Amino acid sequence: MKGSLADTIALLGLTAILGGLPAIAQSGPQPPCGASPVPPYPDQPPVLTVKIWKDSPWTPAACTGWSAMGSPFLVAAAARFRPAGGMEGLRHRLAAVSEISGLLYWSTTNQKWQPLLVEAYAVSGPSGDQRRKDFSTGEIASGQTLYAHQEDHLLGPANYRTRIIAATAGRLVFSTENTTAIQRFGLTLFAPGQIQSICFLDRESKDLWRYYSLTRMAKQAGILSMGHDASFVNRTAALYRYLAGIPADQEPPAAR
Repeated sequence: MKGSLADTIALLGLTAILGGLPAIAQSGPQPPCGASPVPPYPDQPPVLTVKIWKDSPWTPAACTGWSAMGSPFLVAAAARFRPAGGMEGLRHRLAAVSEISGLLYWSTTNQKWQPLLVEAYAVSGPSGDQRRKDFSTGEIASGQTLYAHQEDHLLGPANYRTRIIAATAGRLVFSTENTTAIQRFGLTLFAPGQIQSICFLDRESKDLWRYYSLTRMAKQAGILSMGHDASFVNRTAALYRYLAGIPADQEPPAAR
């Protein structure tokens, strides 16, 4: 990552609240499985709270299905929101991989909205480039494994595996990890499996849902992120807005 980043976090409308103040004594995130989540869900929809940990002695919660990773870089986000199209809308946005192509986020380096993902499409396996049509909403079912190719404008191209952990009328849980190495300028930044995320979507009432996402990256991400926390906030906010059916470039951005 390059350039300088603003560290001012807007606190209105659809913006994110960046956690991690010294007064918060918490060694790591807590997904919403058997305990109160950290960070907690904000009271006001659709505000997103984002918290970052670096070099945390964190043990993954059993519900993530993750094994230990030494000193990971962690980004957790929580929100309450009203998804466009309800559960079917959530299933569609997860299945329609190609629709995330060109997803915008606010670049604090360039001070403008620009694509986060240059291209995205479904593939038939964990490696290679066997392009296929988008998944159907019927494929967003418990136990299914889906593969996609994404080209991140900073990290470059890689394949990702998504496992549908739960898909019921009131709950959607899925995890994602890279299945191919992420390389830039001839160097391997992340080996397969070194970028992982899990997302919990739970219905709270008729049209109100809870969102919790957790991403962990191998410890070298902490070096890459030095002075660039605002960039991770905006990237996290872009993916949240996409799933929630909120325009990704709706003002104000999460972090200027």
